[in-house]
Amino acid sequence: MGLEYKDYYQTLGVPRAATAEEIKKAFRKLARVYHPDVAKDKKKAEEKFKEINEAYEVLGTPENRTRYDELGAEWKQGDGFRSPPRGRQPRGSQGGAPGQESEFHFGGTGFSDFFEQFFAGQGGAGAGARRGRGGPSFQGGTFAQRGNDLESDILVTLQEVFEGSVRAVSLRSGEAGEGGHEEATFRVRIPKGVQEGQRIRISGKGESGHGGAESGDLYLRVRVAAHPDFRVKGSDLYHDLDLAPWEAVLGASLSVPTADGRVTVKIPPGTGGGHQLRVRGRGLPLPGGESRGDLYVVVAVQMPTRVSDAEKALWESLAKTSDFKPREG
Repeated sequence: MGLEYKDYYQTLGVPRAATAEEIKKAFRKLARVYHPDVAKDKKKAEEKFKEINEAYEVLGTPENRTRYDELGAEWKQGDGFRSPPRGRQPRGSQGGAPGQESEFHFGGTGFSDFFEQFFAGQGGAGAGARRGRGGPSFQGGTFAQRGNDLESDILVTLQEVFEGSVRAVSLRSGEAGEGGHEEATFRVRIPKGVQEGQRIRISGKGESGHGGAESGDLYLRVRVAAHPDFRVKGSDLYHDLDLAPWEAVLGASLSVPTADGRVTVKIPPGTGGGHQLRVRGRGLPLPGGESRGDLYVVVAVQMPTRVSDAEKALWESLAKTSDFKPREG
């Protein structure tokens, strides 16, 4: 059965030649519409939000986008996209017939099979990939070997990082090209304060052992879902705040979002672009959940692209009367 190709450009509504900034803007626009916290139909919005995040996870990362574009070109050459899953491995060493392969498919992780096949676990093991197992042994004259550990990715929302949650995850396994797949569903606890790249261990949910040996473990690598208002670095949040030139010059008091409500920040007079304002204790929970990281408000001064005749006259008057000389030391 061919793997269903995902058109991530279509998901975000951008052309294949879109710039990184255009992709980012498209994601933010869609994410604000379909974010479960604001949508009326939360179930439908949740599924759409996952699709949008998956598309941005690929197209918003230069290495992933390059790889995706190469896959897309290859897929277009045939009548379907087929490639052996990264979760397959010969089973001869485990007592199966030589050349047999096992497949692993996950549900409830927030990612499609297509993503898990080609983009999960970047920088580490891929979806369904094995992490190795204990060496063989003989128990009562019987060959025994612990099952492989498995690893996949799990998409975690900012709200889950903030509050913690319990998710239902399913794992379907079996021999490639054969029926009789086994499927198990289990509950996974997402701890409060979990961070990007952290691995959640589910004991005994890896590959089955042989000869009476124990099963391996399952490790789910956390991928924090992109958010339209924040960038996440560890337990700190970064929010980009656009200022009008006069707000930057004169200062202002402005309301900005946090993970749990809004706060007012004071913009000092003369604040330049790139300046960061720190709001202590308004980031995400630290591991353990006892304290929180910080919120950093990153200033960007935006210039008007069109001005009326009256506005132009005011700018010209300012240029004549101001003694500000930015190019003089």
